[in-house]
Amino acid sequence: MFVPIAFKNYNPGKNEIVLAGDLGGTKINIALFKPAVNAFEILKQQSFHSKDYTSLSAVIKEFAGENIPATICFAVAGPVRDGKVKLTNLSWQLDSTELSKELGKKIVFINDLEANAYGLAALKKEELFNLSEGEPAERGNMAILAPGTGLGEAGLYWDGNNYFPFATEGGHCALASRSSFDFELYTWLSKQHGYVCYEHILSGPGIHSIFRFLSEEKKTPVPTWLADELKIEDPSAAISENAINGKSKLCIRVMDIFFQYLATEASNLVLKYKATGGLFISGGIPPKNLALLNKEKWRQQFFESDRMETLLQQTPVNIILNEKTPLFGAAYYASYSA
Repeated sequence: MFVPIAFKNYNPGKNEIVLAGDLGGTKINIALFKPAVNAFEILKQQSFHSKDYTSLSAVIKEFAGENIPATICFAVAGPVRDGKVKLTNLSWQLDSTELSKELGKKIVFINDLEANAYGLAALKKEELFNLSEGEPAERGNMAILAPGTGLGEAGLYWDGNNYFPFATEGGHCALASRSSFDFELYTWLSKQHGYVCYEHILSGPGIHSIFRFLSEEKKTPVPTWLADELKIEDPSAAISENAINGKSKLCIRVMDIFFQYLATEASNLVLKYKATGGLFISGGIPPKNLALLNKEKWRQQFFESDRMETLLQQTPVNIILNEKTPLFGAAYYASYSA
């Protein structure tokens, strides 16, 4: 059973069309939404490659033309402070006040994981892949973990009646070691980056880093065909694809390590937030690699926490399959909160 998410003041506002977007380091999803009771209708939607543009206003104008709605909300990959944000994985600096003046519209930025949290209200049961049943009727704080171009994390505070999403930058917390293998990987990563955080593992670039560690440091042989493929394709996508199709044992090993660290950080997040209401795993990587996920092995790694094992066993864990969740979340925020 999936318990619907309840947010304060979730009643349709002016029933006006809003423009919502999900701005990441790789792509920009943007759509026009018409709000209704507990639902949104997508009137128009389009995706853009982030690095093909130098400004967000150019994307908005190309998408909406002369028909830009009065209210706009963008989920952005970075910390938002006073309407300003410097994107973590894209060389853009945004200011909602300046952009509002330029376009003559009300524009709001919220963190992409905060938007993901609001978007939970739009999910259906079939848009979730259950990893651990837990106690789904239990109310309590929730947490979201999203590996993609980077690693996003957010929480939802439960006050006894409603949920209140909040953004964090937990993906940039220092990576910890549990085993000698972890320490070897950490030591190798520290030579590459200096400071080592969970995003250096749980992200697209992180997948490539794990591969390089195994091949360069651990001297695992790389077939010539695979080495050639990684030179012409996106490395992380090629690694996961060759793991899914079973062509490379090395790639399978890489993805196994990735999911192991995902379970560890998921466990950390639940304990830090006391997220008894549930953990949701989002982002571009997990849903596309479900075929590589050993459910029982993942659960074993997730539950490993000494005296808090029972709490983790009681926590429902689901992977979000709907990649538009942050987009719906931005639309909700634009309609009801902005």
